Amino acid sequence: MPYCPIIGTLGYILSPDKKKTLLVHRHGRKEDIFEGKYSGLGGKLEPNENVVDGMKREILEEAGLEVDKLSLRGTINWTGFGPHGEDWLGFIFLIESFAGEPYTSNPEGTLEWVDVDQINSKPAWEGDKLFLPLVFDKDPRPFHGYMPYKDSKPQDWVFSRI
Repeated sequence: MPYCPIIGTLGYILSPDKKKTLLVHRHGRKEDIFEGKYSGLGGKLEPNENVVDGMKREILEEAGLEVDKLSLRGTINWTGFGPHGEDWLGFIFLIESFAGEPYTSNPEGTLEWVDVDQINSKPAWEGDKLFLPLVFDKDPRPFHGYMPYKDSKPQDWVFSRI
């Protein structure tokens, strides 16, 4: 059977001093599987766009920011991740420069600047804590990971860098 994942983007916006990242504290939709968790910004890719354009669109929609500079930090194959066990293929970006002032909230929740070194102290998906160090480290090579989920919990985490 062919692999047909949902394609998504996930971005972490750095503050101008590079010490903080903009996260959404998801509490805007009670039916949200992310309810109560902190997350980067992003979403599903539209049929007519590439992953960079999709990431830029999501940042504009969710934070009101125009992306000036971003880099691909990695990809993750999340099997069984969605609320109905859907498979996701995520493209993880670091947004290093932007124009505008970020919204304070959006329909998903409150936007908050969080110290990069404190990001793993916030409530989040268990799996985020496994890959987030790779998003913010100094290794210029993108990572490519596999993180299968079952019952909303990661079962494994393997990655490589090229």
